[in-house]
Amino acid sequence: MSPRTRKLLLAFAALGLAASLASTYVHYRLVTDASYSSVCDISTTVSCTQAYLSRYGTFWGVPVALGGVFYFVLVMLLSTFGGKPSSPSRENMPGYIFALSTVALAFVLYLAWASFFQLKTVCVLCVATYVAVIAIFIISGGATRFPMTTLPRRALRDAGTLAKSPAALLITVLFVGAAAVMVSMFPGDAESATEAVAAPQYPPLTDTQRAAFEKWWDLQPKVDVPIDPEGAKVVIVKFNDFQCPPCRLTYNEYKAIIAKYTATGQVKYFLKHFPLDPECNPSGGQHQAACEAAAAHVMARSKGTMDKLEAWLFANQPTLTPEVVRQGAAQVGGISDFDARYQDALTQVKVDIGLGSRLGVRSTPTFYINGRTPGIVTGQAFEAAIELELKRSR
Repeated sequence: MSPRTRKLLLAFAALGLAASLASTYVHYRLVTDASYSSVCDISTTVSCTQAYLSRYGTFWGVPVALGGVFYFVLVMLLSTFGGKPSSPSRENMPGYIFALSTVALAFVLYLAWASFFQLKTVCVLCVATYVAVIAIFIISGGATRFPMTTLPRRALRDAGTLAKSPAALLITVLFVGAAAVMVSMFPGDAESATEAVAAPQYPPLTDTQRAAFEKWWDLQPKVDVPIDPEGAKVVIVKFNDFQCPPCRLTYNEYKAIIAKYTATGQVKYFLKHFPLDPECNPSGGQHQAACEAAAAHVMARSKGTMDKLEAWLFANQPTLTPEVVRQGAAQVGGISDFDARYQDALTQVKVDIGLGSRLGVRSTPTFYINGRTPGIVTGQAFEAAIELELKRSR
């Protein structure tokens, strides 16, 4: 391996590693924080989120971004240590990298096909890794001076040499160990984004604050919300629009609180759709993908992916369009027949809209806790209202 070849391999491996690490970070945040918005989500057609949360974002449960990290680190190790003038395996290194790059190239071509033609989106970070893999493939292939049929024999000989080197063994063990740790620490799939998280720890209300809150709560108008409580003591109803920023804010703020109390069976939570989209809501509005988002959520119920899709819709709120919703419904919600089911789902959405209209809902989110509307309040106040209603129902 010539010094020039070695420098070029290291340069492109560094480029690919930087892009893969960034991709890994973005993917991790997307599947662990539903409120996270990636900086590489530039438009509906230039979006990392679409790629990472699709079925093409993982391979055998391992995020493809992590696979890129491992590949580029391995190329850097082979180029750095195996490419030294003093290395007895120096002549063989381009062949090893070329063999690895052949597999990597096949993989990135598949991912590029999936991104451009199946998802119809461009992932900027992914493209950077494609460029790096292609460059490494060409450079290493051009630097290989022996028939590839002799590679297995050369590899066996170099493996014997490697086994006699404590430093090489240590590097191998560290590489394998680090790879195993990264895989084990990374969430398995996008469902992790909907797992219950620990409830926020708010400071307890003082007696004075609690008394003031009870007085304020009793002044809030109370209406009869015709929903079966199913034996629960407290019923929480949210009228929601997936393109409404405060709906996303309250989703993130209240999610853990709602999970905490519904787990006891004494509290029931119902999400009702009130998309501010004239396509399905006579009240009008400017949210041109809200009806599609609400319908997708309804369809996901029968697939068992409703919670996962809800998290995805809020996470991708800034870039939602009718087409993006359809893509998300297919990739995240497993809904392959969106158009065929759309009108039936929209009928169910309109039932929710009708209920909201009868109750006087004019904006989203509108919450009802045992018939009273708290407005958009802090998580602490929201939890205090639930606690108060539970205490009064005893």
